[in-house]
Amino acid sequence: MKSLATDSILRAYESWGEDCVNHLIGGFAFAIWDEREQRFFCARDHFGVKPFFYTYIDNEFAFSTSLNELRQNPKVSDALNETAIGDYLLFGVNQDLSTTIFKDIQRLPPGHTLTLANGSIKIRRYWSPEAAKEIRYRNPESYVEHFSELLSQAVADRLPADRVAIMMSGGLDSTSIAAIARNQIKDVQACTVVYDSLIPDEERHYSTVAANHLGIPITHLNADRYSLFDEQMSGDMDQPEPFLLSPLTGQFHELLRLCAKFDHVALTGYDGDAFMNECRSSRFRIRSRLKRLLSKSTPARMLPEWIDESFAKRTNLLDRVNQPAANPLNTIATALFEGYDPAATKLALEVRHPFMDVRLVEYLFSIPVNPWRRNKHILRQAMKDQLPVAVLNRPKTPLAGDPALQLVRRASVRWLDSFEVSPQLRAFVNLNRRRKLTDEETSDGLWANLRVFALNYWLTHSQPAVRRTSPNTGNNGRGQRISIAQTA
Repeated sequence: MKSLATDSILRAYESWGEDCVNHLIGGFAFAIWDEREQRFFCARDHFGVKPFFYTYIDNEFAFSTSLNELRQNPKVSDALNETAIGDYLLFGVNQDLSTTIFKDIQRLPPGHTLTLANGSIKIRRYWSPEAAKEIRYRNPESYVEHFSELLSQAVADRLPADRVAIMMSGGLDSTSIAAIARNQIKDVQACTVVYDSLIPDEERHYSTVAANHLGIPITHLNADRYSLFDEQMSGDMDQPEPFLLSPLTGQFHELLRLCAKFDHVALTGYDGDAFMNECRSSRFRIRSRLKRLLSKSTPARMLPEWIDESFAKRTNLLDRVNQPAANPLNTIATALFEGYDPAATKLALEVRHPFMDVRLVEYLFSIPVNPWRRNKHILRQAMKDQLPVAVLNRPKTPLAGDPALQLVRRASVRWLDSFEVSPQLRAFVNLNRRRKLTDEETSDGLWANLRVFALNYWLTHSQPAVRRTSPNTGNNGRGQRISIAQTA
C-alpha cells in the first residue's frame, strides 16, 4: 500500500475491532468513535513515525498530531512538566514516552492504543519486536532472499508514484534504500550533508561513488558554513518541545528544504544500525544491564554542576541520571520522527523510513543473530550485486570529530554564553555555575552545556498562539466532550 487511507483503517476496525492495529502496516495515528460500543479508540504506529498527542481535562478529550494545536485550547495550561525538563537537560530527550514537556498534554507511546470509555482512559501496548516467532531455514540463501523481498516491499510501499528524494550518506543503509528505490522508479534524487574542512569526513567521496554507480544525481550540502543554532529561515528554531532543538539545526532544516524542493516525499536509511548491527537478544540485554547495576566498580554518574539543587531534589534527578533508560532506542527514535514531522519542519514534506517496517523488523528479530545481524551481514549479502564494493564493504564509520566542538574552538560563541535569560530558566539552572563553552573539553560536556541555551531559547519563544475561545468539539451522547484539534 502507498499509504494508510482513512477508509482502510475504518474497514480494518470494522473487521477486527481493537485488534485492527495488528493488521496495519506503515506510519499511522488515528482515533475512531465507536457509536455502538460507546468508546473512543486511538492508536499510534509501531515505531511512532506519526505523532499523537492528547489531553483529558474536565471530561473533555482532545487529540492532535500537533502539540501546538492542543495548546490553543483555553483549558490547557502552560504549566511545565519538570521531569521532562530534567530529562532534557541530562539526556537531551524525554525518557518518558507517555508525557510531553507540558503537564496537561500527554503523548501516546509508539506501539500503543488508547481506549476511552465510561470516563476512563486505558493505555495498552499492542506490539513488541521481541515477540517475533523464531525462523530457521536449512538453506542460508533463504534468509537473504526473504530479507530482500521484505526490504524491497518496504521501500515500494513508501514510494510516491514517480519521484522521490533520498537523504543518502555514503553509508550502507541509505545507499541500499537508494538502490532499491532506483530499481522501482526512475526519478531519484540523493541529498547529502558533508563536511569538507571542519572535521575529517569522507561522506562526499563515498556518497558520490554510490550515486555514480546507481546513476542518480546527488546534491551535497556543505555543512562547514553553518554556525551553532544557525537559523537559516525564520521559525527553524521555534519548535513544539526543546527536544527538537539542536545546535546543528541549520544544516538539518536546509537538508529537509533541499529534499522538499525535489518532491513531497523523502526517504531515509534510519535505523539499520539498531536492527542489523548490534542487535542482541532480550536475555543478553537484561543480563548486561544487571551486571552494570550490580558492579561495584561502576562509578555513579554525577549531575552537571549547573543543575539547580532544589530542582534536582524535587525531580529526583540524581536517581534518573544513574537509572538506565527503559528503551533508549524508542526515546531517541520518537524525538527524531517528531522532528521530521511537518508540525516541526513547517514543510510540505513527508519523511519515510523503510527500515522501520514492522514486517522487516519482526523478521530480523526472528532470525539467528549470528551471522545475519552482526555487522549488517544480511544487508551486505542482499546488496552485493547492487552497490559498489567500496560502499558495500565500508565499516560503520561515525563522524571523525564533533562539529559542535570544532565550531566552539574556531568561532566566537560569546552570544551562547551571555544570552538574555528567561526567568523560568533560573528554576532549573544555576547560571553562576555554568562553565563557558570554550572551557568544555568533551563533547558530552559541551552538548549538555548547549542544552542550557536551547532550553532558554525555547522558554522564551514557546508562547502559544492566540488561544481559541472554543475548540472544535462534539458530544458522545453521555456528556463527555471530544475535541479534535487536528485530524490524526
